[in-house]
Amino acid sequence: MKTENRRTFLKKAGTALAAGGFLGLNPAAWGANEKIVLALIGGNNQGRGVALNAIKDGAEIKTFCDIDDAILSKIGAVLEKAQGKKPAHEKLFERVLEDKAVDAVIIATPDHWHAIQTIQACQAGKDVYIEKPLSQTIHEGHMMRDAARKYRRVVQVGTQRRSGGHFRSAVEYVASGKLGKVCLIKAWMCQVRGSIGRPADSAAPAGVDYDRWLGPAPKRPFNANRFHYNWRFFWDYGNTELGNQGVHMLDVAMWGIQALRGLENCLPKHVSGSSGIHWLDDAKEVPDTQVMTYDYGDLALVWELHSFQNVLPLGEATAGTAFYGTDAGLVVDGSGWKVFTKRGEPALVEKSSGGSHTRNFLDCIKNREKPNADVELGRLSTTICHLGNICTRLDRDIRFDPKAENFGSDREANAMLTKEYRAPYTLPKV
Repeated sequence: MKTENRRTFLKKAGTALAAGGFLGLNPAAWGANEKIVLALIGGNNQGRGVALNAIKDGAEIKTFCDIDDAILSKIGAVLEKAQGKKPAHEKLFERVLEDKAVDAVIIATPDHWHAIQTIQACQAGKDVYIEKPLSQTIHEGHMMRDAARKYRRVVQVGTQRRSGGHFRSAVEYVASGKLGKVCLIKAWMCQVRGSIGRPADSAAPAGVDYDRWLGPAPKRPFNANRFHYNWRFFWDYGNTELGNQGVHMLDVAMWGIQALRGLENCLPKHVSGSSGIHWLDDAKEVPDTQVMTYDYGDLALVWELHSFQNVLPLGEATAGTAFYGTDAGLVVDGSGWKVFTKRGEPALVEKSSGGSHTRNFLDCIKNREKPNADVELGRLSTTICHLGNICTRLDRDIRFDPKAENFGSDREANAMLTKEYRAPYTLPKV
């Protein structure tokens, strides 16, 4: 009997999956030295870093897809240098998904594209590394999770603290009961955001497919402020600093809550807070100052955003997560974690122990296990960000049903569970 190679196996498995079968790939189908073949969709910022990490961890970037010729040229050269092989260039992500030689995709496009591209990638039989935050609405998160499960895909969300050894040990310590009854969890981000000014609308740069960049977002004239990187400061495309930066610290908080209360009880029932633009008078639409409180009944989660200063809060880090119990407190950030006694003295210290999020993703492509930041974990943490943004946009408290994941009879809040999509860039059915 002739031994089938991995790609033949994948093709047969995909056929079985389309017929309703279970896709449980045998790790033995992979050669010992065979590279996982990836495509990068969106490479201007975080996508470049994720792709370089994947190359370092042994993968190959076969195709680089971006709507901007300048980025294709610039980042394409960086990828070529890193792997010693020039990736093919493509502007249409749909063509990338048609390539049977591509095992998985890294999606690092603006947030408003995440759901459409992830769902279509799952339907095309590709595993997905999707940058944080997972989605732009709570409904999108459900659809992305459902697509991953239906098509048996590995979907890793880019909340890379889930792959950090010291973050895991910190959560294990919280769950051990050594802090006593945890009554308060805080997550915060402090940084100084510079002004983006108020530039006038203009023509899109040469070599940019601007309509494709807008995709499902409302049709608007090109403006440099709404393009590379700065798009995250506008409601059309991003999820405010809650989804941009806060999701990392809030994901650690959610990890702790999930360890204490269980995955099925990790969402709050009441959200309140204060949000505002109190720093710079520029074109940004999203808050630069924010305090949100998530009420769980038996504990509170508090998020703080300071986009106007980077003085160390709580005597610790500019971006971190703290768990306060009746017997002690624990503070964790990128450098490690500390436990403090009731007197405020450090009783236990553990330094950062590293960990590769892309390595975990690549391993899971082979062994078909759920990754450290599986789509459902990323969905729940992103939901916390959405709840804060809905509270901010309505400028009032909201009451949430954590089981049904809706706002009961609050029609105004329920309307924000979804969004409108500009044709023809609509959300695929799952």
